[in-house]
Amino acid sequence: MKQDKKFLKKLSERLEKALEISSNCELCPRKCHVNRLKDEKSFCKTGRNAIVSSYGPHFGEEKVLVGRFGSGTIFFTHCNLACVFCQNYDISQLGKGNEVSAQELADIMLELQRMGCHNINLVSPTHCVAQILEALLIAFEEGLKIPIVYNTGGYDSVDTLKLLDGIVDIYMPDIKYGDDERGMRYSSAPNYFSVAKSAVKEMHRQVGDLKTDDSGIAVKGLLVRHLVLPNDLAGTEKVMEFLATEISTETFVNIMDQYHPLYKAKQYPELSRSINRAEFQRAVKIARKHSIHRICEK
Repeated sequence: MKQDKKFLKKLSERLEKALEISSNCELCPRKCHVNRLKDEKSFCKTGRNAIVSSYGPHFGEEKVLVGRFGSGTIFFTHCNLACVFCQNYDISQLGKGNEVSAQELADIMLELQRMGCHNINLVSPTHCVAQILEALLIAFEEGLKIPIVYNTGGYDSVDTLKLLDGIVDIYMPDIKYGDDERGMRYSSAPNYFSVAKSAVKEMHRQVGDLKTDDSGIAVKGLLVRHLVLPNDLAGTEKVMEFLATEISTETFVNIMDQYHPLYKAKQYPELSRSINRAEFQRAVKIARKHSIHRICEK
């Protein structure tokens, strides 16, 4: 139980470690080495407190998260990626949102639970791990019980993920690219695929394959998202091969077809159009070829 004294003591120790890391920040693979406890900011433009753009029940997520009453999403402002095609660029790049204290973030979580949401869905949480742990310590003490979803772009540090072991119930990473070069070109993320592979391995070690309750709502496990990009820029073959051979053929995968050339995408000719049906069907066929069969259908 996440409300018992032993668990809360462990969480307090994890929080202390996360704050220590934040003082010379290495929470994500960028390792910017700024003192965020003194409100210093670097790539993620976030200092001591988290910034939240919006929150509420979300019915556009995967069915296993949404259920009847919605996924309790909290959208964190800014990001540790800089995707040129980001559909939420007003939040991730332009900084739409308001700073919140740990108590305010905890109150948001508890409000979402009171609204009947099936989970707390932390969107773009990577740069806010310390602040999230700080809020969860309060929220668990005040009765938060629903599963915690870590909804990330996949550019995560294994050491930071280990601080979340036993705290996060559902990991939902993107794997955006099947090679490092494209991760750098389109998301300013050095070694993206190498980092994401290590991160997803750690996530799966902690929570295993996705499990659902009797009503089909996810309670624990790994759910991977993969956005199909035009001209096979997402490297679907490499991504599915990795999941099948190094994670599990039981991996629950959402192959997403909603790419549109938003934000700065039209500055890149190869990204300047939406995908077509044939490209999406090819991505699904690749997944099935690698025995990935738990493919999400919204």
